[in-house]
Amino acid sequence: MSSAPQNRSWDVHRLPSAEGRAFLVTGGNAGIGYFVAEQLAATGAVVVLGSRDAAKADAAMASIRSRAAGADLRHLHLDLADPSSLKTAADRLDLDHLDAVVHNAGIALDDPPRRETKDGHELMFATNHLGHFALTQHLAPLLSAAPAARVVTVGSFAARSERLDLNDLHAHEDYRPKRTYGRSKLAQMSFGFALDRHLRALGSPVLSVVAHPGGALDSLTPSRPPIHLTTPGERLRALPAGLMVQGKDAGAWPIVRAVLDPEVRGGQLWGPRVFGLRGTPRLEPVPAHMADPRVAAGLWAASCELTGTDPRLGFA
Repeated sequence: MSSAPQNRSWDVHRLPSAEGRAFLVTGGNAGIGYFVAEQLAATGAVVVLGSRDAAKADAAMASIRSRAAGADLRHLHLDLADPSSLKTAADRLDLDHLDAVVHNAGIALDDPPRRETKDGHELMFATNHLGHFALTQHLAPLLSAAPAARVVTVGSFAARSERLDLNDLHAHEDYRPKRTYGRSKLAQMSFGFALDRHLRALGSPVLSVVAHPGGALDSLTPSRPPIHLTTPGERLRALPAGLMVQGKDAGAWPIVRAVLDPEVRGGQLWGPRVFGLRGTPRLEPVPAHMADPRVAAGLWAASCELTGTDPRLGFA
């Protein structure tokens, strides 16, 4: 895995132009994904918001346009919990190429009950990982048609303390919401690193990069009505936490850099500068358990079987 210079200036508030390029952000209507879309829209690129809810996507696009006049925004209906619904995603994009997909959408269940999709997959694992795994295959032709496309997988700090159990990917035996969420994000990150190795072996120009937002709290996030509202009282109460974590607008910075920076390389991990929790983006060392080839191979095989995808994921 190659490294990038750490002394070159990267200004999160002055992004390079991306006119003529097209990006898809899953879950682009809220949270981290919204701010990724908002920041990318200011570069002149076509930005597609992947979302299950058209009304929420419309509200997000209206909010972005109020801050980026003339932004070229589109909505793509995506339900990542239903891999069969992703098969027509590339056609519905109506693009001749895709310069990056940001695998951002995800859910975290705070309530104790375990939930399943209609296919019998544990909901967090299905949405956060399996849906993005399948989507990658369906987008492969559009990504391969771009000069140097990127698959940017959004991980989580929660994945650092978890380990995948290949015999219990659906959390039948050990379902605890926080642990299951952390493992679903670890599956995403493991896939992101494995995908880069896969693409390099094929000689593909497509890069796979992993990024994470660090600690990103709603209470430290600037208001974007009606998408998100933070009251003055909430911000005041959150100020002490701001010493260690940040808002979701700043949490988007490493992801946006992974999409745009020409010096980013495949197989890299980008996160916030201060303890991996807050601050401007930096290159991070990849934890060994996230790049374990044995675990990745088992996860890849299981994901292919569960989603009905080809092991090559559509890349020639």
